[in-house]
Amino acid sequence: MRSISILFLALLAISTTTCTAQGTSTKQGASTKRGIITGADQTEKYLRYLKGKRVGLVANQSSQIGNKSSVDSLLSLGINIVKVFGPEHGFRGNASNGAVVNDEKDAKTGIPIISLYGKNEKPTAAQLADIDLMVFDIQDVGCRYYTNINTLEHVMEGCAENNKELLILDRPNPNAYVVDGPVMTEDRFKSAIGIHNTPMTHGMTIGEFAQYLNGEGYLEKPCKIQIIKVANYDHDMPYVLPINPSPNLNTQQAVMLFPSLCMFEGTAINEGRGTYMPFTILGAPALKDKYTFSYKPVSIPGMSERPRHKDSVCYGLDLRNYDIAKLRNSRQIDLKWLIELYNAYPDKANFFTPGRANQDISAFDLRIGTDQLRKQIIAGVSEADIRKSWEPGLQKFKAIRAKYLLYP
Repeated sequence: MRSISILFLALLAISTTTCTAQGTSTKQGASTKRGIITGADQTEKYLRYLKGKRVGLVANQSSQIGNKSSVDSLLSLGINIVKVFGPEHGFRGNASNGAVVNDEKDAKTGIPIISLYGKNEKPTAAQLADIDLMVFDIQDVGCRYYTNINTLEHVMEGCAENNKELLILDRPNPNAYVVDGPVMTEDRFKSAIGIHNTPMTHGMTIGEFAQYLNGEGYLEKPCKIQIIKVANYDHDMPYVLPINPSPNLNTQQAVMLFPSLCMFEGTAINEGRGTYMPFTILGAPALKDKYTFSYKPVSIPGMSERPRHKDSVCYGLDLRNYDIAKLRNSRQIDLKWLIELYNAYPDKANFFTPGRANQDISAFDLRIGTDQLRKQIIAGVSEADIRKSWEPGLQKFKAIRAKYLLYP
C-alpha cells in the first residue's frame, strides 16, 4: 500500500509570499494577478512543521524561496538545517555534467554539504542519523535522462530504509505538456541516465514522480512523503525558470529544446556543449558541405571540459530562435532534426556513438532506453511509423501516470 499523504498544515499568521511564473516575488495583495506559486514559496504551509526538527535539505542553486536560497531563507526563519545534500552538478550547480562532486562545508554557513553524485548516490544511515526530517527542493525539467529524478529515488530509498520522512516542496515541470518517446522496458538499457520505465519525457512534477515511484514499487519499502503542491498551476501552463537548473541549461530555450536535443549526445553531433549556447545548436565538422551555420566547441570549465569535436569547427542547425510554440502545439519531442542530420551525415556507420569498451549497448540506445529508434532511423522508417510504434507503450504509461497526478 502506498504511504502517501499531501501536506495541508494549519496556516501561520504570516503574510503569504507569492511567486509568478517568471519567479518574481511579491507580497500577497501587492499584485492583482496571482501567478504560479512554488511549494517552497508557500512557507505558511510547512514552516511550523519544520520548527524544532533537525532538517536535511536536498537542494541546489534552483532551490529558492522568493529570490533567496532556500538554505539561507530557512536558516533566517529559525529552521535548524544540519546537512545539505547536493545532486549532479553540486549544491551550487557549477560542476560539469557527469563530474564527481565531493563532500564539503558551505563557506557561508558552515553546514556540511553531502554529495549524492560522488562516493554515494543514496544517503547512508550515518548521514541520516542526526536528521529528523528530509526536505527535497530541486527544479526538474521532465526528462528520463535528467538525473534529478534518479536523485529523488535514491533519497526516497535512503529515507525509507532509515524511517525518515521526506517533505517535497514541489515545483512546476516546464516540459509537463509533453509525454513522448519510447518507454524503456528492458533492464539492459538502464544506466545513470535512465533508471525508470518511463518515456523520454514523463510529464510529471517532482512531487508526482515521487508518488509514481512509491506506487509502482520502485522502492523495496515505500517512503513516507508529504508534498507541498504548486499553487495556481496545471500541466499546460508555460513556466519560465527563474534559475538555470544546470550549467548547460542556461536559457529557457535550452530547457524547452532539451528533450529533443539531448538525444544527440549519443551521436556524432555536438549539441552545443563547449559553447555558451548549449542545447540550442547542433553540428559536426563532417557537415561542412551541407550547412552554412558554424561554431567551434571549446573547453569551458564548469560547463563542458571535453565537448565532442573540441576545437573543431562544426556545421549544422541554429535553433536559438526556433519557435517553441511549435513544440508545445505538437505535444511531441522533435524527431525531424535527428532524421535530417542522420540523412545529411556522410559517414552513417559512425553517426551513432558506440558503447564503451565494456558495453555492448550504444550510448544512443542507453539515452533513448531502447535500440529500436536507432534501428528504425538506419532502416529509413518514416517519422509517422516511428511514432506509431511508440503508441502502445505511451498509452499504457499514461494510464499508470494518471493515478499519481496532482494537477490537471
